[in-house]
Amino acid sequence: MDRSGFGGGGRGGFARNVRGGVLAECSLDPVTGFYRDGCCSTGDDDHGRHVVCAVMDAAFLAFSVARGNDLVTPVPAYQFPGLKPGDRWCLCALRWREASAAGVAPKVVLSATNEAALAYVTLADLEAHALD
Repeated sequence: MDRSGFGGGGRGGFARNVRGGVLAECSLDPVTGFYRDGCCSTGDDDHGRHVVCAVMDAAFLAFSVARGNDLVTPVPAYQFPGLKPGDRWCLCALRWREASAAGVAPKVVLSATNEAALAYVTLADLEAHALD
């Protein structure tokens, strides 16, 4: 799998964040990322572009469930613990954009948000929701 063209690299590696620095870890508890490496790395097989490191809150989790993506309910078969407010999670860029348009975008960690997100959302939009 080639992640080089999408700012992949796993655990930060050679991937860059939206500010041009080395991609920081998003979360190891729960373990997040399309590749379950703790980072919002991406690659050819990540069709959803799980590149926005977001801090979950109740409003966004409810919005996601209403949109058919239940991030709250644990799924042990996939070692998914279910998310709760305060957890960090690599979100699909388009889902974050959709939540932003609906006024329920969760806060983001810019140092851990992959530069690939900028193909879908503006840096100004991300900065308006930034924790760092």
